[in-house]
Amino acid sequence: MSRASPLRGRPGTKAVVTVGLLVTTLWNLRHFLKPLEVSREASKQTQLLVLVWEWPSKQVPNISGDICRELYGIAGCQLTMERRLLGQADVVVFPHSRLHPGRDRLPKERPPGQSWVWVCLESPSNTKGLASWKQTFNWVMTYRQDSDIFIPYGKLVPNQSGTVSIPMKTNLVSWVISNYHRTQHRAEVYRNLSRHLHVNVYGKANRRPLCKDCLLPTISKSKFYLAFENSIHQDYITEKLWRNSLMAGTVPIVLGPPRANYEQFIPADSFIHVDDFSSLAELASFLQSVNASRYRQFFTWQRSFGVKLYSDWAERLCTICTVYPSLRRGHLYPDLESWFSS
Repeated sequence: MSRASPLRGRPGTKAVVTVGLLVTTLWNLRHFLKPLEVSREASKQTQLLVLVWEWPSKQVPNISGDICRELYGIAGCQLTMERRLLGQADVVVFPHSRLHPGRDRLPKERPPGQSWVWVCLESPSNTKGLASWKQTFNWVMTYRQDSDIFIPYGKLVPNQSGTVSIPMKTNLVSWVISNYHRTQHRAEVYRNLSRHLHVNVYGKANRRPLCKDCLLPTISKSKFYLAFENSIHQDYITEKLWRNSLMAGTVPIVLGPPRANYEQFIPADSFIHVDDFSSLAELASFLQSVNASRYRQFFTWQRSFGVKLYSDWAERLCTICTVYPSLRRGHLYPDLESWFSS
């Protein structure tokens, strides 16, 4: 006769033992679970917090959540406008368009190790009040290539389509202008050029405004576009080139920094520089004489490149995180006005 198991005949004993084993197992796992919690905490600490003191544009988007990763593939980067997080922020961004002379609108204290960024997309000619910001900002974020954080208006990106697409043309030259001032150099150049050929002028300045969706289709009908900047400064090459010209499928006639500066951004044979000609009469004569074969050569760049337009401030601000590890620490711009005007 076999000996009965001591567990038999005791209702619930097996369940008690099972629970006991489960508790013991969880107790022994506590050493493994704790490092997991620490690892998650460490992961949070590697997240870069960028506090935007005031949004650069009038329309403020929803930046809650992990938008840098979800929208732009930039991990470990959190944007916020919650000023209560000032003490935790790694970087604080101050758009010049939202600054006022004096320090009344800036934090009174800067936490140790925190870096402040001055942001501006306007040219020095249209940026006032810089004398007030001495020994204030660690980094600058502008369209200039020598900025700590470089944010161009656009760029060419690789595109292996190998094709050229030129929209149908119905007129020679067009220009879109909203703020026209007779004293500006671009206004003077336009007036002199228009004496030799007709320019189709659109925009508020000529009481022919174009809706957002009408802009590119209208410009695309012109062979050439006057990509005239409102002022001439190093690297100041705006959406007038990237969007109004190259994206529209027209050839830009540029007025801005020297040709060599433009060639740092786009191929030499993709545009016409006003300075290429000894007179505007000569420029007009050239534009009127370009045949179909010569015109098509201006678009050779399309075989290898496409246009990337930067117009989203959230995307620009997320790029701070990509360059953050390489930025110099502890530096302050002694005289922001001197740097920007140089």
